[in-house]
Amino acid sequence: MKKQSGFTLIELVIVIIILGILAVTAAPKFLNLQDDARNATLKGVEGSLNSAAAIVYSKAVIAGQEKNPDGSVQLADGTVATVFGYPKANEDELKKVVSLSDKDWAIKNIAGSGVGIFPSGVSAATAIESKNCYVAYEQPVSSGVVPTVTVFDCK
Repeated sequence: MKKQSGFTLIELVIVIIILGILAVTAAPKFLNLQDDARNATLKGVEGSLNSAAAIVYSKAVIAGQEKNPDGSVQLADGTVATVFGYPKANEDELKKVVSLSDKDWAIKNIAGSGVGIFPSGVSAATAIESKNCYVAYEQPVSSGVVPTVTVFDCK
């Protein structure tokens, strides 16, 4: 007689159960991909803001404006208002130094000396109140101090 080889029904059921358990434990990680993508994009905006601020500061140093609390520097796209050599924290000035699509991003002035940059579809008022899903830029308050760029991750 021939000996049959293969899986028994019980072995098949056990394998299916194990795969089901693995799928249930791994699913939450894969379902959270949208927040991960938004957080990565916010980190990219943070890097762009820091780089743009450094470039503007370099121009301000060359122009002797780095200690001026109300200065300006000339860039290829026009004049940028500066505070101690860094871009002034308002919507218009940040749009001059960082290229962000109006379709994908909103830049809004927030209380104090800051500006918030929000992904499209995120309410600015709600995001600020809950400190959720935006990048905040605050201008320096004195000479020798760098601007503060803070990322509030999406939750």
